[in-house]
Amino acid sequence: MHAMLLGKSADIQTKPLAWIELPAPEPGSGEVRLRVQVCGVCRTDLHIVEGDLPPAKRPVIPGHEVVGYVDRVGRNVRTIKEGDRVGIAWLQRVCGRCEFCTSGWENLCPSAQFTGYHVDGGYAEYAVVPESFAYPIPKAFTDDEVAPLLCAGIIGYRALRLSGVKPGQRLGLYGFGASAHITIQVARHWGCSVYVCSLREEHRALARELGAVWVGGAAESPPEKLHGAIMFAPAGELVPPALRALEKGGTLAVAGIYLSPIPSLDYDRELFGERVLRSVTANTKQDGIDLLQEAAAIPIRPHTERFALSDANRALQALKSGAIKGAAVLQVAGS
Repeated sequence: MHAMLLGKSADIQTKPLAWIELPAPEPGSGEVRLRVQVCGVCRTDLHIVEGDLPPAKRPVIPGHEVVGYVDRVGRNVRTIKEGDRVGIAWLQRVCGRCEFCTSGWENLCPSAQFTGYHVDGGYAEYAVVPESFAYPIPKAFTDDEVAPLLCAGIIGYRALRLSGVKPGQRLGLYGFGASAHITIQVARHWGCSVYVCSLREEHRALARELGAVWVGGAAESPPEKLHGAIMFAPAGELVPPALRALEKGGTLAVAGIYLSPIPSLDYDRELFGERVLRSVTANTKQDGIDLLQEAAAIPIRPHTERFALSDANRALQALKSGAIKGAAVLQVAGS
């Protein structure tokens, strides 16, 4: 099979992903294999490629927004059959026994393995996933549309829930890339007023197009206090102004897997008044099921830009520079 392989982390401008031919993986017991159609390009992929996250597997095939058709089924698979269209997300495998797994917090499992990080992902013609973490894809979506939902959508949905914002309240979004442009569609469906702070004008334009009631610069103060906010930008320096923008009792949920250092906080201005700063760590399987169900009912319509699989380096370069309006998707089938 063709794949884009990461041997060693490096600046994406050096094109560290190599176009290579590899044997197709075989599914083990309880696993299924997908013939990949498309794979979304996520900022987490960039953090893995550039070494912002400590290496977990080398070499590794990145990619964890994977859409494909099951072409081979391992032993003891009960609910999925050949020909089914399924998705693979970031969380790939958990122990199933620890206190987190048995209480609905499997995203915090200390033995968790993640797609495109601990195990090979979807920047390839074939990918393997445990049956229990293969997501059935609603018919409402094309392959390109559903790919960014499998991480950008799911993590934004979890962050929206953890922000504590309720239908009809005011929500702030800091950064407006793939995840935020999906989250705003859910929040507006809930009747929330959405305020967006973003660095790039083209991203601010998309926010206006998707119904933001106010759009400003990255660190600009919204005109009203927010009941909840989500930090998508991996910029720790935005945390203090985002906390200051919160109403008393509001929560800032930090949705990124990586964040640059947070400056010192002023307790009285930024935390007092029972404001909450919390992280968002991966997702549970139920988050994915719930997001796909609600996204199909709304329906969510992600904005996508397509790249060839062999152009994965260029797609990640565009993501890093902020040139992607919405989400990038790699066309894998027929590569």
